[in-house]
Amino acid sequence: MPFKIVRNDITKVKADAIVNTANPNPICASGTDLAIYEAAGKKQLLAERQKIGKIARGDVAVTGAYQLQAKYIIHTVGPVWEDGKQHEFDILESCYRKSLQKAVELKCESIAFPLISTGVYGFPKDKALQIAVSVFSEFLTENEMQIILVVFDKKSFQLSGQIVGEIDSYIDANYVRESHNKEYPVGNRGRVRSRHIPEEELYEQMLRSEDAEKSYIFDEESDADVRLTEPYMLSADISLEEQLANMGASFHEKLFELIATAGVDNKDVWKNANLDRKHFSKIQCDENYHPKKKTVMALCISLHLDLEQSKDLMARADWAFSPSSKFDLIVQKAIIDKQYDIMQLNVTLFKYTNEILGV
Repeated sequence: MPFKIVRNDITKVKADAIVNTANPNPICASGTDLAIYEAAGKKQLLAERQKIGKIARGDVAVTGAYQLQAKYIIHTVGPVWEDGKQHEFDILESCYRKSLQKAVELKCESIAFPLISTGVYGFPKDKALQIAVSVFSEFLTENEMQIILVVFDKKSFQLSGQIVGEIDSYIDANYVRESHNKEYPVGNRGRVRSRHIPEEELYEQMLRSEDAEKSYIFDEESDADVRLTEPYMLSADISLEEQLANMGASFHEKLFELIATAGVDNKDVWKNANLDRKHFSKIQCDENYHPKKKTVMALCISLHLDLEQSKDLMARADWAFSPSSKFDLIVQKAIIDKQYDIMQLNVTLFKYTNEILGV
């Protein structure tokens, strides 16, 4: 099962196990801990938690979930950030690893995590995020479980300054004026021209705009025009019937040709694409199955295709990268830079677009 990132209140998430970033003592203090107690039923949960007693930092304990949409609450005590030299990284990694192991022991099919220790304990959010994603990625190579990372608001989800700078620069260089033209069609430009906006300022405005992060992402279920690719060029010297009989390989044929050439197992393909087994089985068994755009992108990442190979596979599924989609530009940059870790890519995608690949 794949990895998901959602922006929500963790007490409203449905999962077999919900992880609580707990106080070491059997009390409910503040933040996520207090929210979970109040949503689950403070009196009952606190009574069970008091029977457990103190929990060491980096360790876990389990209680019932009571009124939450879960079977269990896994309580884990994260590190208090001091300077990064007091074993904070090891303790935080232990929180994630032991929570996942406990979920396996409980036969959970899904587990929801907050960003542990990033509240009152002060662990830097970008560093905490990298630890979480690294542990999740390693775990999912050997296990099947739905992992949901729950972030409460935009400020809770931070990337390193270097990543943000590189992505912003790439979007700034490639985000086409077409986006502006969609918002201000030709018929309305008379009003727009009353104030000339230099192109550099226009791009800055779009990037600063909250709406810009959401407006130009392809909805795979939406209008057919986003699925147009470069047309197949017919020749006047050859009959239509002959040209149709000699079409290139289908998406299905090309995909499994690429998998065979790469010499990888199907299991590795769907795991590295952040797809679940049932979804990949449908792709494999139905030669006429038409995948969503994000599914094809995820497969391109999984197979470590270069940009031309990715464009070719996309076209065979009737899709194309859009120069006016932030989502598409970020995926293209990852391919160009040969950054094929889909977990890390999804962290970046979620930061900019609230969307991820696979699933």
